Amino acid sequence: MPEYPVDESVDITDVVCPVTFVKAKVAMEELEEGQVISIRMNEGEPVQNVPRSIKDEGHQILKLIDNKDGTCSLIVRKGREDA
Repeated sequence: MPEYPVDESVDITDVVCPVTFVKAKVAMEELEEGQVISIRMNEGEPVQNVPRSIKDEGHQILKLIDNKDGTCSLIVRKGREDA
């Protein structure tokens, strides 16, 4: 799998749904189009909901990494792939 240069990182393991997506969305708003962010979240509901919601917002999911510690890191590029 290719590695992606990450411009920003945010840790949302301290909150629960639906606040997880709110925090992720706020972090995404700080990025320029085409920048990449790593969003660290807890397994379970956040991993089910946050990627779907981010994709629905028009961003590109690049990779979901299992950190093997009960968390996952979602790698996202702001904007569409063809943008």
